[in-house]
Amino acid sequence: MPGVEQRIFAACRAAALEPTGLSWIAADLSLRRFARVTTTSDEAPTLVARVEVPEDPAGRPAGVPPEPPHEPIRALYEAHGLPVPRRFGGDDDAGIELLEDVGPLSLCDAAAAVDTEMRCALHREACALIPRIQRIPPTPGVAAFARSLDAALLAYKADLVVRYGLAARGRDATPAEATVVRDAFTLIADASRGAPQRLAHRDFQSGNLYVRPDAAPGARLTMIDLQGAFLAPPEYDLVCLLHDSYIELPEAEIAEHLEATLPRLPDAPDTDTAALRFDLLTLSRKGKDHARFLYAATERGDDRFLAYAPATVRMLHRAARRVAGRDARFADLADLLHEIPETPCAR
Repeated sequence: MPGVEQRIFAACRAAALEPTGLSWIAADLSLRRFARVTTTSDEAPTLVARVEVPEDPAGRPAGVPPEPPHEPIRALYEAHGLPVPRRFGGDDDAGIELLEDVGPLSLCDAAAAVDTEMRCALHREACALIPRIQRIPPTPGVAAFARSLDAALLAYKADLVVRYGLAARGRDATPAEATVVRDAFTLIADASRGAPQRLAHRDFQSGNLYVRPDAAPGARLTMIDLQGAFLAPPEYDLVCLLHDSYIELPEAEIAEHLEATLPRLPDAPDTDTAALRFDLLTLSRKGKDHARFLYAATERGDDRFLAYAPATVRMLHRAARRVAGRDARFADLADLLHEIPETPCAR
């Protein structure tokens, strides 16, 4: 991408940061690109260039606008004292932002390298950020407050589960099975609409939380990938973090984090209500994640994320069992989800 690299270097110079080198960072499921840039500046010896590219329209419901820009939600978080990368400048016409380099260590990588006690401590720090996000009041000019986990988005997730998730059984979903999924996700949409609506990061998982090992406890994490923020039930970001496909936490550990965090949320939902919404949101979130892993493998030939399918399916199975035990209307969905094997079948 020589043209893009030249524009990144030009943006650096416009920000009074003389670049000396650039290396591209491995991409994830998003098509957005990131590069680590070295400079001669003592203020920012390295920085990260965030480069927008045309999105995959399959990543959102038809007719729904693309994700909004990174600004001003990044600036809003920063103004409220939340840990986000500093912005040095950019090239708006080229979709380039120059951001603070928060280091190479994600919570995902850190959790795999530390003992249980440290992993729990880092997750406690992550949980402590969620009430702070939810206390940010609606702010004019910030698109996140006009976006929500609505019926259209949940219907889109249902369609992904029908098309890709259920196909992991080795066969396509029947029309009757598709109806079971869509009806269940309509019920999830009803529950979501009836819940308090709070600002959510939306992808608050270990790959989007970076660890500064030398920082003081309580200040070790930085949030990235901020542009997708929207309004959602208060349990949404907790689902992203505690039912993370990349770190399968023990059930007792999840319960401990929920018990500590729920009373600190602005709405302080009661335990039973929060538990049900947590599991309902798990069905939609993990159903979508599992389907997107399979979509990447099927449509893009990118099978890197199939390694996370088994943990994701286990989370779906557990949540489906609990929800069906509380509400018989989800029994058929639970039966269908339990047909999905932990290892996707060859098609």
